[in-house]
Amino acid sequence: MPEQGQRKTRQRPAAQRQQSAQRRRPRGADDIGVIPVLARAAREVETAVQKGPLKPANRARFQVAALLLREERARVKSDKTLTDSERANEQKRLDGLAGILAKTAARDTSLIAMLADDALVTAAAKALRRDLLIAAGVQLSPDELIITTEPKPIDKQVEKQVVPASVRAMQMSNPFLAPDFSAVAARPVALNRLGNWELIEPLFRAFEYGAGGGAASMHLPEAASLKTPGSLELMRHQARFVEEVKKGHRTFLLADEPGLGKTAQALLAASVSNSYPLLVVVPNVVKTNWAREVELWTPGRTATVVHGDGKDVDAFSDVVIVNYEVLDRHVGWLGRFGFKGMVVDEAHFIKNLKSERSKHVLALSKSIRASRPNALMMALTGTPLINSIDDFRAIWQFLGWIDDKKPLTPLMNKLEEIGLTPADFGFFAEARRAVVDMGIVRRKKVDVAADIPARRIADIPVELDDDLGRSIRASEAALVARLLEKFDRVRDIKPDALDGDLIRVVAHAELEESKAAKTGENVFTMVRKIGQAKATLAADYTAQLARSVGKVVFFAKHIDVMDTAEAHFAKAGLKSVSIRGDQSAKVRQEAIDSFSTDPSVSVVVASLTAAGVGLNLQAASNVVLAELSWTSAEQTQAIDRVHRIGQELPVTAWRIIAAQTIDAKIAELIDSKAGLAARALDGSDEEILGEGNIQLEALSGLLRDALDRRD
Repeated sequence: MPEQGQRKTRQRPAAQRQQSAQRRRPRGADDIGVIPVLARAAREVETAVQKGPLKPANRARFQVAALLLREERARVKSDKTLTDSERANEQKRLDGLAGILAKTAARDTSLIAMLADDALVTAAAKALRRDLLIAAGVQLSPDELIITTEPKPIDKQVEKQVVPASVRAMQMSNPFLAPDFSAVAARPVALNRLGNWELIEPLFRAFEYGAGGGAASMHLPEAASLKTPGSLELMRHQARFVEEVKKGHRTFLLADEPGLGKTAQALLAASVSNSYPLLVVVPNVVKTNWAREVELWTPGRTATVVHGDGKDVDAFSDVVIVNYEVLDRHVGWLGRFGFKGMVVDEAHFIKNLKSERSKHVLALSKSIRASRPNALMMALTGTPLINSIDDFRAIWQFLGWIDDKKPLTPLMNKLEEIGLTPADFGFFAEARRAVVDMGIVRRKKVDVAADIPARRIADIPVELDDDLGRSIRASEAALVARLLEKFDRVRDIKPDALDGDLIRVVAHAELEESKAAKTGENVFTMVRKIGQAKATLAADYTAQLARSVGKVVFFAKHIDVMDTAEAHFAKAGLKSVSIRGDQSAKVRQEAIDSFSTDPSVSVVVASLTAAGVGLNLQAASNVVLAELSWTSAEQTQAIDRVHRIGQELPVTAWRIIAAQTIDAKIAELIDSKAGLAARALDGSDEEILGEGNIQLEALSGLLRDALDRRD
């Protein structure tokens, strides 16, 4: 048996025997072999991680160093040609390298995942391993010398791609969409002092250390007029922004606080720059509102909303509105459509460059800028920075200010003109100013308080696309059919009666039956279901507000809606407190005090009936009304919990309205009833509806609209 073992040892392949011998460090030679090469690699990564986040090349270097360290440790342990003293010395040196890598991983904990047994080793990492071993003098086998890559799998996103029929029709009518090179970017300035400098990280640091107390907002000219193409007027701060677009500026990070009208500014910017067709990418909860705003601010311009596979898309519209969630199906045709401008709403949604939606948005912006160098590009967000200054990266790439490695020509020109390098005193402040002048606009409510009303109500229409939404529309259709049937029966009995009188009789009868009914579908159960269907959408909008402006008051009528909202806030990482009717006075006051004084509490979830009166919630200046009340007074009382003496900021109440349902009719009636107090107490001559409750008027309105459609 010993002879067989010796025979097998002698019969090892020559390449393996030679590799083992070459990996061994000759006695007295500490500067050759694998370990010195590993040491240099480990120190390079250690130095890089001290300067900031590691780039992909250094992350690969860390992984390869760790893998080779494992291999070398196993080799040293099993190498029988080493003496015990030599083995102990080698292991000691390897322990030192392991310590360096451990400290590096402690600074950037994301590196730890790269040490897992199932961690992906990329082709670049395999090539680096090969190069390090060659540098160490190790003779490699042909398999180790040739680096192969796995064929890329079929992109599942390609399989999802759709092209709506309307888009095909538009393309057939416009077969030649020639690129517009009339405004090709200016040539780089002759200076090239910064060509070899790493500039992205210094630019980010400029916003951390170079502020000097100044606001990050570019200078805007005064506007000559507040008029718009429609009947609405701009506020002064909005008009100044639009004036800057008129003067030719085309890239903007519009970071105004919520409530200052970023949507209107974006649409009017497109109007004055004639940036049609315009692509607008938005969260799902606000896409219906964007379509409505197009009609309000730019009458004469048309908008189409992309739903699902885009069967209802009107490709001949001026504005195409698509939500992040369906971009994967439409990014193909959108990239070839020939847009002259692009707006990204809630642009902080793209901060994660590895996310699919970020990749889609950046790909679309790149294709638009390639064919239209002077395209209008706007990123809208009240919270451009959430976790770190690096959150700027994706937004700046979208706007074409930087790529993944360096500033692009327009920004580089501005930096060259400064005449400083990152090593010079004053560079950070000047570099920050240069980036701000690229188009950063940031105003807070307190900055423009004189421009905006002390209290205003803004409606956010949402679409109920789920099963519950379809159930609600089916219930409303059944209700309308029942009203029509009753109307026809009454008309047969009273053929000479006026339609208005019969409508009121039928609505009153339906209302009384609904109040008496203990089961079945009626106007009250329908409104309840609408509230349930809006709960998550309203909570999601509230979470966006809270991240933008701080504390928000969330009002609802029903406990299940409040429960859904609180669960959503917890999932989103927002701390909330609750004010409900079944609480003791002590518990309620503790919730109010916590909301008012604890910075970590972002939202108070309040019952419209329990918290509508007698409470002071002025720590917030934004209110979300997730469900509508049946009276204008109850809505006003809820808003007045925030809009009260001591409130230093204008108050905005955001009403979440279920589009194309009775919810919209109720909101309209509430607004018309609001004139009653003004007429009775304030001497207003505003026209108001006749007496009667809103439930009766809502049912009458449904029946009246149905009769108009039937005629």
